[in-house]
Amino acid sequence: MAKAILVFSALCSILAFANFALCHEVFKVEGSVYCDTCRVQFQTRISENIEGARVRLVCRDIETEKVKYETEALTDKNGKYIIEASGDHENELCDIGVVHSPREDCKEPAIGFENSRVVCSNNVGMHNPTRFANPLFFMKKESLPGCKDVLDELGLFPLEF
Repeated sequence: MAKAILVFSALCSILAFANFALCHEVFKVEGSVYCDTCRVQFQTRISENIEGARVRLVCRDIETEKVKYETEALTDKNGKYIIEASGDHENELCDIGVVHSPREDCKEPAIGFENSRVVCSNNVGMHNPTRFANPLFFMKKESLPGCKDVLDELGLFPLEF
């Protein structure tokens, strides 16, 4: 009887560990894409969400920088996306970045702000499989007329509008 309990306990432990490992082998990266209508490289009250923007998650080996994992997703009507990363990417640097804007009036990528770093590994002290990325954006060619008022409200004084 004691032997059966010991075997049952060991089997339960193995199954629990296997279930934990399998449940967390998929990470969900959530974020948003917007149109920077004021060309200030941050979100304002008149920024606009972009539906149908394409984002790409790329994970590269830390040492060789070789691409190890890559996948894409589109934003919904609210400019939000959820992209799944399969597997644990402990020895990789993962970045989510904008690829394409469907808006002709807002397609200019913001140099230096095209990507957001995300961690897709269980071995970093985070136990939730959902990761949140910083907002990504494209910029309009010219600022909207209301931008001066928005920046005045924020206490910022633009150089030109």
